[in-house]
Amino acid sequence: MEVTKNALTIDVEDYFQVAALAEAVDRKDWPSMEYRVEANTDKLLELFSERDVKATFFTLGWVAERSPELIRRIQKAGHEIASHGYSHQLVYNQTPDVFRDETRKSKQILEDITGEPITGYRAASYSITAQSRWALDILCEEGFTWDSSIFPVHHDRYGMPGTPHQPYRLEAPGGGTLIEFPLSTCPLGNYRLPIAGGGYFRLYPYWLSRWGLGKINRAGQPFIFYLHPWEIDTGQPRLEVKALSRFRHYNNLDKCMGRLERLLGDFRFGSVSDVLSETNIPAGAVVV
Repeated sequence: MEVTKNALTIDVEDYFQVAALAEAVDRKDWPSMEYRVEANTDKLLELFSERDVKATFFTLGWVAERSPELIRRIQKAGHEIASHGYSHQLVYNQTPDVFRDETRKSKQILEDITGEPITGYRAASYSITAQSRWALDILCEEGFTWDSSIFPVHHDRYGMPGTPHQPYRLEAPGGGTLIEFPLSTCPLGNYRLPIAGGGYFRLYPYWLSRWGLGKINRAGQPFIFYLHPWEIDTGQPRLEVKALSRFRHYNNLDKCMGRLERLLGDFRFGSVSDVLSETNIPAGAVVV
């Protein structure tokens, strides 16, 4: 087992809320879709209890409204709860006013359920990009102190290449600051390989994920790993979408749980706040 503690994160959303399936599901139909996020999240909670591992659960406000007891179970098990926004819309497709309203609403829902301040945030599909930097100002203004939304890679849906690859103090355009824990990448020459989890974890063979994440730890740095409850759900409905979206969403669902179990044995994990408390973050702020 690697000795560096790494951040284990779960983005609590259901299969029908994923951007890759948006072409097949209208948001107004969400309440009528088969609701599977509770059972899948409970499976993860059971696994984490067996392994004595704590994680951060970035939770959609939409889910929390419908499943407050699930949020309380997560909290009672000793995990950290953070915001994943309200309706899983891409930030750069929202206006600042809509983003602020949804961010504030989700934060309030989670705080009302938990009775605790919600200080961490992750955007849907890592959609704080160069064109939505303004969202960082709103996070600062709404009382968040740390974020994990920036993926320092090139991608068709997200990414802010050229930004730091390890936790850092971020200066928002308006001058406020946040601690940013960017999604993890592994250096391959001049290329940064996205290695933080999710679809990459299902696409890559396990040895590649273990090697890439281990390389980050061997450099004395923590990584952040993410997964969604629907990624361990082989029984979820199959929706009719384009080939690329189908591949991104359904690839290797049957292998994900076994790989996750191996990962928990191969690395040391904790919540985001736990890892940040042990990480030496440079004092100077980085303008993104």
